[in-house]
Parts: sequence; structure tokens; C-alpha cells
Amino acid sequence: MGLIKEFKDFAVRGNVVDLAVAVIMGGAFGKIVSSLVNDVIMPPIGLLLGGVNFKDLMIVLKDAYLDPAGVEVAAVAIKYGNFIQFVVDFTLVALAVFMMVRLINSLKKKEEAAPTPPPPTVNKTEVLLEEIRDLLKKQNG
Repeated sequence: MGLIKEFKDFAVRGNVVDLAVAVIMGGAFGKIVSSLVNDVIMPPIGLLLGGVNFKDLMIVLKDAYLDPAGVEVAAVAIKYGNFIQFVVDFTLVALAVFMMVRLINSLKKKEEAAPTPPPPTVNKTEVLLEEIRDLLKKQNG
């Protein structure tokens, strides 16, 4: 029974819930960025480069062939076009995260830079009483 309670305490802790939400939102955001790169950014770039589809860019090391049993063996290739798309994906995600962190930090700085209220004024009677107290301590002490 103790293990279940400990797990429940762990699972409903604020940080774990926040992390779970962040992971879910990050996964959805990653899909959006991938679609942006694959469907919006790369096609015009490919068109500018002469109608190139980046997914098709590869260096074939060994062509596909049929083995003696008649089964097709896939080609061996370095698919650098896919790699380029993933680099663009990563760059856009990293840029978005950087901008969010930068925004959060600027909001924190504004909060920290808020003017502090002036110190309370001390009236003259309190100052005189403190001086009298200090003098009495010196005489008795």
C-alpha cells in the first residue's frame, strides 16, 4: 500500500504534471514545425533549386537488386535530403524555444526591476528615544 501512495504523491506533484503538459505540447509543436518545414518551407526552396524534392536527395552506395530467390533487396543510400529537413526542423524548434525563454526572462526582469517602495520614514521622537536607550545602556553597561 505504501508504494501506491508514494507513486500517487509523485504523480500528482506539480512539477510532474507541468512536465507532462510540456511533453505533450512539445510533441504537438514538433509536428506543427515538421509540417511547416516539409509542406511550406522546403517546397519553395526545392523549386528555387530546380524542382528538387529534398526527400529524394541521396547518395546511392549500392543499387536495389533482386536476389536469387526473386526478393527485392533495397538500395543502400545516404539520404542527406532528409537530414537537411531535420536540421531545418531542429533549427526552427530551437529558435521558437529560445524566443519563449527570452520572453519569459524579460518578463522576470521586469518583475524584478519593479521599483521598491521607499523605506518608512522614522519620526524624530523614535530617533531620540533610541539615542536615550543607547546612552542608558552605556551608563549601566
